[in-house]
Amino acid sequence: MTRVIPESHPLHRMFRGLTEFTFTTELGIGDPTLLGYVSDLLARFVSTASVWRIRDEDGRRITEVARMVAEAEASADASRRRDCHRQIGDFTLFWTGVYPEALGRKRRSYSADQLVDYQRQGKKSYYLASTLDEDAESAVLRRLSEEFELCAFGLARVRQEWERYESEAPRGANPAGPAF
Repeated sequence: MTRVIPESHPLHRMFRGLTEFTFTTELGIGDPTLLGYVSDLLARFVSTASVWRIRDEDGRRITEVARMVAEAEASADASRRRDCHRQIGDFTLFWTGVYPEALGRKRRSYSADQLVDYQRQGKKSYYLASTLDEDAESAVLRRLSEEFELCAFGLARVRQEWERYESEAPRGANPAGPAF
C-alpha cells in the first residue's frame, strides 16, 4: 500500500515551496499546474512503493525502465499503458533531475537500462501518456515532454535548495517537521 503524504504535511509544503521558488525565480516557470505536478511528484516519491509502482503480471515490482516500457507496450488496456508511460516519465524525470549520480551506477551495471537514455525515454513516455487519454492531466504531461530537460534541471536546483536548507537547520532539528 502506497502511503501518500497529505498536502498539509510540512514535507509536502516544503517541496511545494522549494519547487515554486526555484522554478519561478530561476527558470521563469510560474504555471501552477506544472509546479503542482512536480512538487507532488517529489512528495509521492518519498515512498519507495510509489517509485517502484509498476508491477509485472505476477505482482513483482519492475525496477528497470526497459522492462517498464515493455510492460506498457504489452498491455492491451489503454488506461494501463497510459499509467505505465506516466510512471516512466515520472521515474526518469525524478532520477535525471534529483539523483543523476545514480544513473551512472545503472549504466555500469549488467542491466538493460545501461542502454536507456532516461531523458529521451522520459520525454517519449510523457508524450505517449498525454495522447492515450485526453483529460485535464494531458496538457501537463505534454508540457513535461516538451520541457523535460528544463524540469530536470529545475529538480536538480530544488535538491540543492533542500540540501542547503538541511545544512542550515539547527543540529537535531527535522526541517520537514514530524514524520507522517
